[in-house]
Amino acid sequence: MSAREVAAIKAQRDELSNQLQSVDGRRSRLLSQLRQTTDPTAVKGLEDRLALLDKRQLQLESDIATTGQQLTSAPAGLAASTGSPVVAGLGSGQVVAISIVGIIFVLAPLTMGFARTIWKRANKPGLPPAAFTETAQRLERLESAVDTIAVEIERISEGQRFVTKLLSEGSPASSLLAGQRSPEALRAGK
Repeated sequence: MSAREVAAIKAQRDELSNQLQSVDGRRSRLLSQLRQTTDPTAVKGLEDRLALLDKRQLQLESDIATTGQQLTSAPAGLAASTGSPVVAGLGSGQVVAISIVGIIFVLAPLTMGFARTIWKRANKPGLPPAAFTETAQRLERLESAVDTIAVEIERISEGQRFVTKLLSEGSPASSLLAGQRSPEALRAGK
């Protein structure tokens, strides 16, 4: 038996397996239809189709067994591999050669560059402790400035609430004038 014949038998076995799966799927659908149908005429038709599918399934399983026996009778070297793999029209030796060239001319320089970067970072001195204390002091000043701004914003909002309350009470002119002194009294300091 030649390698071409072994490949043909393997292809036949794969096709038979695909057909068997298709028959199993159709049989499952027919069974679910049979369970849902109450019409006696439809039940009879579905049972006939199931009997046909059962016969077909037995025939496919018999054919798969036959191809399996043919493969087991083939010489061991032919059944295991039917030839060297071909990738994009290239033989296995050519694929190996291209892979080695790619590794040498692409991956090796990238690896060396990465190693050089790691080496340079390892030899770099760390930050002095003074930088950490200076950063901590700057953060404390920033925190106190933010607290001060928050207090001032609260004061502004209190003033706005007060003015809004005065304006909503009715006569803003009399309320504002009642709380003010006369200009002469302000000059005199009274």
